[in-house]
Amino acid sequence: MRSKTKVSNDQRAPRWLKALAYGGLVFLHFPILMIAIYAFNTEESAFSFPIKGWTLRWFAEAAAREDIMDAVWLSVKVAAFATAIAMVLGTMAAAALYRRVFFGKDAITMMLIIPISLPGIITGIALLAAFKMMGLEPSFWTIVIGHATFCVVMVYNNVVARFRRMPHSLVEASMDLGADGFVTFRRIVLPQIATALLAGGILAFALSFDELIVTTFTAGHEKTLPIWLLNQLTRPRDAPITNVVALMIMLITMIPILLAYHLTKGTESVAGSSK
Repeated sequence: MRSKTKVSNDQRAPRWLKALAYGGLVFLHFPILMIAIYAFNTEESAFSFPIKGWTLRWFAEAAAREDIMDAVWLSVKVAAFATAIAMVLGTMAAAALYRRVFFGKDAITMMLIIPISLPGIITGIALLAAFKMMGLEPSFWTIVIGHATFCVVMVYNNVVARFRRMPHSLVEASMDLGADGFVTFRRIVLPQIATALLAGGILAFALSFDELIVTTFTAGHEKTLPIWLLNQLTRPRDAPITNVVALMIMLITMIPILLAYHLTKGTESVAGSSK
């Protein structure tokens, strides 16, 4: 008993390390806390401290603003379409790459991952140049295509990890019993990868919903919610409403991220691996 207690005490982190960890958490979340606090501020002039009063007035005014609702609806539509494309392409890529070995496999895998690792400004400039070469003007669909390029990897990483855990004998048994490829996918493969596919889709939706840099290059006259927020920085009298919208975005994007974490919990040893 004494030895167990000693081992337990030895495994505890020193106080200075705990202090650094808590300090890092405060540093990361302090700006978010300030936005949440000032969303309830009674004063129209933003960021006066201490807070003189609390109100829900700005939430009601934000809900009544047509430009905000239009931006929210546009962001939801873009994220939904980009996620749908990413789920189809990411699943197909994972199915093609997870088991077969062929020339160029590593290069294709790298090409799938590159869009999420590149700086957004590089991706945005590249997409804009490609659209101009094809004669496409920035529009709703160019935003969707731009977002889908980096959302695919979110689905691919989750699905390919689940494929590696699925016994291939299930697929072989289904084919031996006479099922064709579509029936095997619908009745054998899809139930096995469903949660990973859903988690990848949720992450892709959250990533697309608050994407700003790539959207700036591909949106043209379209105004998604992140672009609306960026434009609001030049209007200090609208700061309380801007804080409300920013707070709502954080809450909305937090929900799918938590759902994805719950669905992928326990797959840390394989999720995200490209080998």
